[in-house]
Amino acid sequence: MNTLRPRDVASLTEAEAAEELEALAAEIAHHDALYHGKDAPEISDADYDTLVRRNRAIEAQFPALIRMDSPSRRVGAATAEGFAKSRHGEPMLSLNNVFSDAEFAEFCASIRRFLRVPAEEALRFVAEPKIDGLSINLLYEDGAFIRGVTRGDGNEGEDVTANLLTMPSIPRRLHAPFPARIEIRGEVFMDKADFLAFRATQEQALADREARRAQGGRLGDAVIVPVNPRNAAAGSVRQLNPRITASRPLKLFAYAMGAASEPPAESHHAFLQHLERWGFTVNPLSELLDSETEAEAFQRGMGDQRASLPYDIDGVVYKLDRLDWQRRLGFVGRAPRWAVAWKFPAEQATTVLQAIEIQVGRTGALTPRAVMQPVTVGGVVVRHATLHNEDEIARKDIRIGDTVILQRAGDVIPQILGVVLDKRPADAVPYAFPTVCPVCGSHAIRDGEDVVRRCTGGLVCPAQAVERLKHFASRRAMDIEGLGEENIQKLFDEGLVKSPADVFRLAQHADRMRQWEGWGARSKKADDARKVTKLLDAIEARRHVPLERFIFALGIRRIGEQNAKLLARHYHSFEEWRAKMIDAHVIGSEAREELGSIQGIGPAIAEELVEFFAEPRALAALDDLAKEAPPLPAEAVSAADSPFAGKTVVFTGTLETLTRDEAEAQAERLGAKVTKSVSKKTDFVVVGTDAGSKATKAAELGLRVITEAEYRDLAGLG
Repeated sequence: MNTLRPRDVASLTEAEAAEELEALAAEIAHHDALYHGKDAPEISDADYDTLVRRNRAIEAQFPALIRMDSPSRRVGAATAEGFAKSRHGEPMLSLNNVFSDAEFAEFCASIRRFLRVPAEEALRFVAEPKIDGLSINLLYEDGAFIRGVTRGDGNEGEDVTANLLTMPSIPRRLHAPFPARIEIRGEVFMDKADFLAFRATQEQALADREARRAQGGRLGDAVIVPVNPRNAAAGSVRQLNPRITASRPLKLFAYAMGAASEPPAESHHAFLQHLERWGFTVNPLSELLDSETEAEAFQRGMGDQRASLPYDIDGVVYKLDRLDWQRRLGFVGRAPRWAVAWKFPAEQATTVLQAIEIQVGRTGALTPRAVMQPVTVGGVVVRHATLHNEDEIARKDIRIGDTVILQRAGDVIPQILGVVLDKRPADAVPYAFPTVCPVCGSHAIRDGEDVVRRCTGGLVCPAQAVERLKHFASRRAMDIEGLGEENIQKLFDEGLVKSPADVFRLAQHADRMRQWEGWGARSKKADDARKVTKLLDAIEARRHVPLERFIFALGIRRIGEQNAKLLARHYHSFEEWRAKMIDAHVIGSEAREELGSIQGIGPAIAEELVEFFAEPRALAALDDLAKEAPPLPAEAVSAADSPFAGKTVVFTGTLETLTRDEAEAQAERLGAKVTKSVSKKTDFVVVGTDAGSKATKAAELGLRVITEAEYRDLAGLG
């Protein structure tokens, strides 16, 4: 058996790391969209967790390469069509994962370092089984249930209030006393027995439908047979007809608090008791641990009980009990610093590799994907798995026809661990990675130590052009409803949309579009007759989007959502950003130094931005787009009465009462821009002991220099 593993992170070059992070970002985003947006995962949780851990390890080794669209900076998927959108009062983020005693110990150590908690002081945790269902945010005002929203992308989700009102496990009113306004988070799930009965019903309905098809009868509504309880619960909540939701056996465990007008408790354990008093069901297996040393035994016990539980769990969530410490720790990227999911070991299976497909991304990267004989791993049917790049295929010596070992640890992403060599066909040959683009036929090359082979077709490669347009219109970018993959491909093939700006000129071609089959005003189907009008209205509604969405929609390499937010927040307007990016082309210029000083924008990201603006065709396309759809200036961070709102702050030296991480996180929550270097545009320089050259430069520039104590007073930290 071949048990080769991916290359050790420490052995990667910076170029290799950058390319692997790019491939991981695209792959994880693909699986996030399938899992959170369509409830149709292709891979297991184990495989998904493996990809996320690999991404995290590379980012830890190469922090300057952290991408704007990094999986560590995002959560979930964009909202689905058919439901109104609603923003959460506080972001509904995800959790980082650990898989061993050592990793959990390091998580605890990171809390101690951040808060400077001495070793003799115990960290109390609440341990809760991690239910595999659909996360929901419930808003109550004056004790009355107002609205229920799915997680969505973490900031806004789908308003599914009507469906949730059919669930008896969701209280319509809270038992007094309660905060005037509070968000309560929970997990909607379907237990195993109910799922099996529901699946049997759906299978029978599908068989009846196929029988009607064979007889030429009326088919009726489509029938979906869910692959696991999680999909069944998520699909049930997302029904457009609440009566269908009402017919499904759904339950809810409440487990967390979002935004609240006033904190109802001082500890998470006490808050869970409030939830029960208000009428919610809290998982009875949740337990208060007096110290982190009790977690190992709890984890082992849950693992032993897992198979006998009436519902699926894929791990245990450990949350720091003290809510004041939770607030101080805050969040990093997409996850809280005060909680972690300790996942159970991965599940494995074997199957036959039938083919290797090559997909071409919007940056020209050729990414191999395994096509396998379908196999069930942990309750999910898996047909595809990533192969990362040609070096990975060569290292594992994966050949078409091989029996391969798949691993997954839940219900999301599959990974090929290796090959069962004694089952290899006699005629299997090493896989020859293509050296030409399978879409346009251009040469596909590798630059230097680059692990990714790229198509050189650039703007002439339809795959790149179409993929860029898909990204541009996607929900996380411009969010143009109705401009999905199929319609973009049609518009591209017809020659109407070749660049992003063309999207906003489509009204000129309305009459022509109405002549297409399925688009026409003379169609017998009302939806078809309105298709062009609805699409043009949706495009017009997105003609002016916030600057951060505009930047992300451009599809610049390494510029994901978080980096787009950083850039928009720093430069505020499109005109300022454009001018500074052009000026930053000069090494050593003030604009280049300013770009490099933005917290979170490393040298690799800065180089990508500079290269994009140095390309005349890219700049022309950008200006064409900005003329058709000028973006809105970035909104200032909401931080009422904060003296740091909109100000640039630099911390230097050793702080005594706060760690550097905590101080910077606090300043950002107060609306500050935290940068790494001092310039004449710096508003505050906070100095600790041994401040060094930054303090000296601040004095030379006549900047406002404050002590740690003065910073605490201004920040309201006491």
